[in-house]
Amino acid sequence: MLEHMNQSLRHVTELPGFAAAPTRFLFFTGKGGVGKTSLSTATAIALADRGLKVLLVSTDAASNLDEMLGVPLSNHPVPVAGVPGLAMLNIDPDDAAEAYRQRVLAQMEADASDAERQTVREQLSGACTTEIAAFDEFAALLAGEGDGTAGYDHVVFDTAPTGHTLRLLSLPKAWTGFLAGNDRGASCLGPHSGLKMQEARFNAALRALGDPALTTVVLVTRPDPRPMQEAARTADELRQLGLGNQRLAINGVFRASRSDDPVARAIEDLGRQAMDTLPDALAGLPRDEIPLRAFDTVGLPALRALFAAAPEAAPDTAPTAPETATHLPAEPLHRLADELAAARHGLIMVMGKGGVGKTTIAAALAVGLVQRGHSVHLTTTDPAAHVADTLNGSLPGLKVGRIDPKAETDAYIAKIMASRGKDLDEQGRALLLEDLQSPCTEEVAVFHAFSRVVNEARTAYVVLDTAPTGHSLLLMDATGAYHRQMTRQYEGSASARHIITPLMRLQDPDTTKVLIVTLPEVTPVSQAAALQDDLRRASIEPWAWVINKSIAATGTTDPLLLARLQGEHRQAARIASGLACRTFVLPWLPEPPVGVEALGRLV
Repeated sequence: MLEHMNQSLRHVTELPGFAAAPTRFLFFTGKGGVGKTSLSTATAIALADRGLKVLLVSTDAASNLDEMLGVPLSNHPVPVAGVPGLAMLNIDPDDAAEAYRQRVLAQMEADASDAERQTVREQLSGACTTEIAAFDEFAALLAGEGDGTAGYDHVVFDTAPTGHTLRLLSLPKAWTGFLAGNDRGASCLGPHSGLKMQEARFNAALRALGDPALTTVVLVTRPDPRPMQEAARTADELRQLGLGNQRLAINGVFRASRSDDPVARAIEDLGRQAMDTLPDALAGLPRDEIPLRAFDTVGLPALRALFAAAPEAAPDTAPTAPETATHLPAEPLHRLADELAAARHGLIMVMGKGGVGKTTIAAALAVGLVQRGHSVHLTTTDPAAHVADTLNGSLPGLKVGRIDPKAETDAYIAKIMASRGKDLDEQGRALLLEDLQSPCTEEVAVFHAFSRVVNEARTAYVVLDTAPTGHSLLLMDATGAYHRQMTRQYEGSASARHIITPLMRLQDPDTTKVLIVTLPEVTPVSQAAALQDDLRRASIEPWAWVINKSIAATGTTDPLLLARLQGEHRQAARIASGLACRTFVLPWLPEPPVGVEALGRLV
């Protein structure tokens, strides 16, 4: 059907404003799950179809561009078959980190000893190095450097979810400021010269990001208040960073085709209300609306049809919607709360792609455990931190916290200054404080806070709402790096038997239960499966999956929703056929479950 649609509709495709007159650099950013990858990829294809040379770049550690385009991910530009002029590049954090290490080591004096080189390599083995190395690749593209990037008319960036992207885009300013004020010593990234050699690149990246003739930021959202609020905050923060050339893209706008379908009417009404009450930071931006489609945006025909002006035809055979959610191979959420409550303590880590509803699931389970007589600490590592908004109230027995990167960094710096700086003279303390101003310090501080949360779960319930997948994997990298450092340090000693690192607690199913949340759509399920593979490589076995926002129980008769329901059943069967040991489901709700009472009803 899509191939036919592609041929019949290409001549009536109307490009949205961000693709009709694009600047050289296009950044697609927004809350996870809003469709950044779909829109950025469809844009890159549309520009290439116009005869332009385009480079599509993913900065997301959990990218699924390979699945969407059928092209293996690579840290070098790879041509996309079927789209002349389009190449794809993925900034792989591990590959970028190794290349960065080699560049820094190459700056060392020729007579440096093997021990000195090994020391530097160890300094460059943490998650912070991985982040700055990925940024270094990103900065090279903005500066017009890198492997064959100069010949492209446009570079389209498919970014990680908002919190991670804001940190990425703020790094040029953070590192240029750090380098300008630090002409001595070494940061946690190794020799200071290793950073100094990148300073010109960072400055060029800053200039490109702030030039409205070169760079446009496309803020992607859904017609839903929460991603719109996050897009508004992002718009303000990006303006403060000097990125003022912004556009708004509202993806997945639904129009009901049957007036007698209450589900379809409810979905349309919620979207219309959200668009009628845009936050001030978004209301004045140039705006594009992309309709909700009946198909998953995977493969060239679907991606080319995404911007089609004409609506799709109804599916050839409309499926029969099941009457209850039990027809899906999954159990209701209250059963999950019952099983978790039987353990009496432990860490419950709620993980998944951005936008799948992790915060709602985490908050509902925390409330459910309190309802069952337990005290619970609900906290989050997500820079967006929506836990308090979702609860919208208090409950005896429920403590709500947040691993706030800024607060944790300030506390960590104060602690280091009070300990390591206690016996230093004034010049030594000044040098130590200067070194601690490195943006890397934040990663270390957040890891220490995470370790405290893991330890707390030995005797109490802790429900952790994690950041979107890519950001969480960086935290897992830090946890693994610390584990390796401790085991090397105490290898062969009597103390080795008594060391229990945070990673070991995450690997212990009696202490930690990892829940993977997904939507019943092909891309979120594929990314959840990739996350599960990453966790298993660290010997962390997910305990259960949760399918959120299922429309199988709604009884809808709208043709477009019925077409999407076919895909939902395929994904539910895919999960049940081997991806998950146990699966739970939460149906789509006409009103978002906000507030302690509404969350309690879910469990």
